[in-house]
Amino acid sequence: MPASHLDRHTVAVVIPALNEALRIRGVVEGALLECDRVIVVDDGSDDDTVAQLADLPVTLLRHARRMGKGASLRDGFREALRLGARAVLSMDGDGQHAASDIPRLLAAANRHPGCVVIGARLRKRSQQPLYRRLANEFGDWGIAWGTGYQVADSQSGQRLYPAAVAALDDVPGEDFVFEAQILISASRRLGTRCVSVPIESRYKSVHSGEQFRASHFRPLRDLWRITSHIVLQAVRHGGLVAVHRSIRANPPLVDDPSGEFGNALPQPQMQRAG
Repeated sequence: MPASHLDRHTVAVVIPALNEALRIRGVVEGALLECDRVIVVDDGSDDDTVAQLADLPVTLLRHARRMGKGASLRDGFREALRLGARAVLSMDGDGQHAASDIPRLLAAANRHPGCVVIGARLRKRSQQPLYRRLANEFGDWGIAWGTGYQVADSQSGQRLYPAAVAALDDVPGEDFVFEAQILISASRRLGTRCVSVPIESRYKSVHSGEQFRASHFRPLRDLWRITSHIVLQAVRHGGLVAVHRSIRANPPLVDDPSGEFGNALPQPQMQRAG
């Protein structure tokens, strides 16, 4: 087995949490079934989020006040790398990501070494609210102008980051902007590509009795912040014609051995702009 092989012993799960008392215990228990090390970063919660974890074998980091998802991920990444993780897998604390998908993300990461692996909400998309679906597609368009390649579900918070990506310093942007920027920084500084693994869309709906707290993501506000941030960078970076060509030459890579959405393809040699 290669030294770089990723498994439950070499990957740490990082879960940012802000007022997640409703679902956080189940999320963490599920993650512990799949990975040995789970790190929860409490971002100044004022509910029972921390109390729900009192007897679980997790590493708990706490912010005295709310600092945003970007700060939570940075702190979680830093702790995971300090513990020797070869990759970091992020999950949201609201229950929308199933821990049972973790083995599939690990398998894709081993098939595509060095790539960021995204749990893309491609299954049961009809259950996804229309405004969220449109927001995700718009976000994917914006991200492509920063990375130079297309990504399936660039807004998903369930991702596996190789250690080299998690270790990137000076990644600008706070809150949800950070999750967009780290893909851009990884592409430009490391030549990293994203691979998407189909997962289910999980939202409160008439098709399910599951309860979820209201999303912290505000489509109009947050997509404007993300897109304006990316567009400004793209303009400053220059070479927009070359970037457009690169985007067209690099469609989303979907790792799906079932063949429903795509195939497990060899890692591509991305045609880079400029």
